[in-house]
Order: sequence, then structure tokens, then C-alpha cells
Amino acid sequence: MAQDRAILFEASQKVKEALVKSARILPEEIEASIMNAIPCGGKACSVMDAIRLNLETSRRTGLPMCQDTGVFWCLASIGRFSDAKLADIERVIMEGTEAAAVAGYYRKSVVTHPYKGRNNTRTNLPPFIFYELEDGDSVTLSFLLKGFGSENCSSVRMLNPTAGEDGVVNAVVDMMKAAGGKPCPPVFLGVGVGGTMDRAAFLSKKAFFRESDDKVLSEMILDAVNALGIGPGGLGGYPTALGVSVLSEPTHIAGLPVALTVNCWAERRAKITFRRGEI
Repeated sequence: MAQDRAILFEASQKVKEALVKSARILPEEIEASIMNAIPCGGKACSVMDAIRLNLETSRRTGLPMCQDTGVFWCLASIGRFSDAKLADIERVIMEGTEAAAVAGYYRKSVVTHPYKGRNNTRTNLPPFIFYELEDGDSVTLSFLLKGFGSENCSSVRMLNPTAGEDGVVNAVVDMMKAAGGKPCPPVFLGVGVGGTMDRAAFLSKKAFFRESDDKVLSEMILDAVNALGIGPGGLGGYPTALGVSVLSEPTHIAGLPVALTVNCWAERRAKITFRRGEI
């Protein structure tokens, strides 16, 4: 039993360390897309310069890069041949996020009830956990630090089944028009297509951890959103979006669900994989 507790403690520490880092340092490919963007028009250059300075300051000081450190959104991908217990996986997530919120100076941003009282939990917990099965025997925990300036601009549309890929593009463009500068652009977009309303929303967040399964559609959406000219900080120009990932799955003959998750430029995420016996 003591050995089991030690294994789970070590696993939760890995989660804590990954989440503390993710609030301060962006994934390499995300930071590269920000650093390599060539802004133009409006006040794009000054906003992008401020974002880059913010990243450098966060890395240097160890402070979170945004005052909205977000809620913990977690996808637990469990190998079909894993021997890990669901209760142990949940424990690692709960203990890891609780420790990260303290060590990483997370703002306390969670309320106990959405419309009655809205009392702060004072812990930034609970995390919002989703589970799925996949091939293999490992367990992968994928975390988003989801701020709500951008989350409030996320949405779902139930399209006519004949809308096709143009309908998907137009739906995302309409949602981004409504968002304007509110999600702190330039943004990263996750798009979920198919399934049911709730599955499409789930896919739109999972998309941040997967290669787009339709790169042509991703480019179409990226070009169309950038053509809006919302620009960095909503002050006009280019870029409005820096990346789009699309995930899709089968759906009903009468439907075409499309979900959009909007992430601000601070696309903070972490991914921790535990091999068999490590959790």
C-alpha cells in the first residue's frame, strides 16, 4: 500500500509540475507561431510586441502569463490494456491540479454553483474531466488552462446536413464575427464537426491536442477568419488567428453539428503520459 501511495504521489507531482510550467511557458510550436507572425495593419505590431514581451517576462519571472489562469480542463485517454484504476487516475488529477493551483499562483476562478450564489471555491477546483479509451496500455492526461475571455466566445451551431464544408467555414466565421476582440486575439481555434451537439463540443477541445484530420478545411477556416481583419487585440489588421485544428466523427443523416472552442494567444496546455505501472 505504501508503494502504491508513493507511485500515485509521484504521478500527481508530474501533473503539478507540468501545469505550473504551462501557466508560464507556452508549447514550443505555439510560441514559435507567435514569434514568427508578421503583423500588419491597425495596431497589430504594437500588440504583438506586447504579447512577446509578456511571454519573455513570464518566462523570466516565473509568474503566470495571464491574470486569468483559467479552469483545469482534462482529457484522460486510457489505454484499453492499461491496468490503471479510474479512481487512481482521478486521484492523480485532483491532487496534481490542487498542488499546481497553489505552487503556480493560480487565480481562484471557480464558483460552487453557476447561478445560485456563485461562491468561490477558493481552490480553483474542481477540474473538468473527460475520459476516453484508446489503443495501448498507457494513460495520457491532456490539460487545457481554459480562460473564459475566450471560452465565452465558444459556441455550437446545428447546421443543415447539406451545408457542407462551406457551411462549416461560414459558421466559424459568424461565431468569430460575434466574438470580435473579446477573446484576446490572435486566437487558436479548435473545431469539432459531427457526432451530437455535446460530442462536437468535446471534439473542439480535443482538437487542440491532435493533428487536424482535414488540413484543407483548417486552412479555409484560418484564411476566412483572418480576412475578417479583427486583428491582434481586436485593434485591426493581421493576424486574427494563428492556428486551426479540426476533428470530426460520424453523425446523424439529419444533422451537421459544428462546435468552436476559442483559445486566446495564450494557448496554455500540458500533456503527461504515464506508462504501465506509473499510475
